[in-house]
Amino acid sequence: MVAIVNLLFQIYFIALIIYIFMSWVPGSRETAIGEFLAKICEPYLEPFRRFIPPLGLFDLSPIVAILVLQFAKVGLIQVLLMIF
Repeated sequence: MVAIVNLLFQIYFIALIIYIFMSWVPGSRETAIGEFLAKICEPYLEPFRRFIPPLGLFDLSPIVAILVLQFAKVGLIQVLLMIF
C-alpha cells in the first residue's frame, strides 16, 4: 500500500514538473499533452496562485505547491506505516 501511494505521488510530482516547464516553451500547453496536464495540475496549483502573487516575472507558487505535495507525501506515508 505504501509503495502504491509513493508511486502515485511520484507520478503527480513528475506531471507537475513537466507542466511547469511547459510554461517556458511557447505553445506547448496548447498541445494534447499540455491540455491533459492542465486538467490534472491546475486544480492543485490554483489555490497556491491565489495566495502567492508572482514576484515580477517569477511565479513562486509552483515551488510552494511542490513542497506542500512532498510534505503531504511524507506525512501520509508515515501514517500508513503506523497503520500497517
